[in-house]
Amino acid sequence: MSQSLLSTQHLLGIKYITKEDIELILKTATEFKEVINRPIKKVPSLRDITIANVFFENSTRTRISFELAEKRLSADIINFSASSSSVSKGETLLDTVNNILAMKVDMIVMRHPAPGAHHFLAKHIDANIVNAGDGTHEHPTQALLDVYSMIEKLGSVEGKNIVIVGDILHSRVALSNIFCLKKLGANVMVCGPATLIPKHISSLGVIVEHNVRRALEWCDVANVLRIQLERQDVRYIPSLREYALYFGINRHLLDSLNKEIIIMHPGPINRGVEITSDVADSRQSVILDQVENGVAVRMAVLYLLASARN
Repeated sequence: MSQSLLSTQHLLGIKYITKEDIELILKTATEFKEVINRPIKKVPSLRDITIANVFFENSTRTRISFELAEKRLSADIINFSASSSSVSKGETLLDTVNNILAMKVDMIVMRHPAPGAHHFLAKHIDANIVNAGDGTHEHPTQALLDVYSMIEKLGSVEGKNIVIVGDILHSRVALSNIFCLKKLGANVMVCGPATLIPKHISSLGVIVEHNVRRALEWCDVANVLRIQLERQDVRYIPSLREYALYFGINRHLLDSLNKEIIIMHPGPINRGVEITSDVADSRQSVILDQVENGVAVRMAVLYLLASARN
């Protein structure tokens, strides 16, 4: 496996790592993808490392993907769910994590509803922190696996046109994708209703578009995001039906383009809202590739952070 090291001891967000870090993670993920396609899918790389998966928000895909990555690397695992813990009795984040660390944990994979929770922890505890999502801020491993999946299809994202469609305002995936794609030289556009596009997002060097057809005609890849109704305290769109009518991606729309584009979605999919089943399940879709690549990318992140400990 690669012997190069990351420039950081934590993965707090794509904003805080370098282009070289991203390239190293993607290169290492390719090596691990070969491993997970072998008959024997385990390597002893993290045999002496204990990892705690600490999830203060519900998660299925991300938690299972991290857990599988950890098992493939032979790490010891502790799973912690906030809903069934002392957090529900009022225990602070720091107390919770210090109690976990007292069990001699080396690395913490955490999802937390508060933006910046991982930065707070990184300042106070002696363990590698991996951000598995913090509020509407960042979701770095999702961006890394998305970009890895794009590179698999396109060879490179440099100079390519990538549009992120949907609920940009509430999406940590969108922000991490923007940082990652921009660092690798891609052209990035965001597309959605004006109410779901953050006011100053163009300051990140992205194009803003409100017409989904124009966005799809421009792009090589469309990364379609879910409408996050659980994060919306007010109505940002009149109805899901109206959203699907104006911003949903369907087979008829794709067939009317003069080219074939790649369709991505981080999941979970609201079928029939942001994307129809005949698009999600089509050969243009790399949604299941993203899931497979997620394990390899997370193996790479955990392996490289563990290497930085030595």
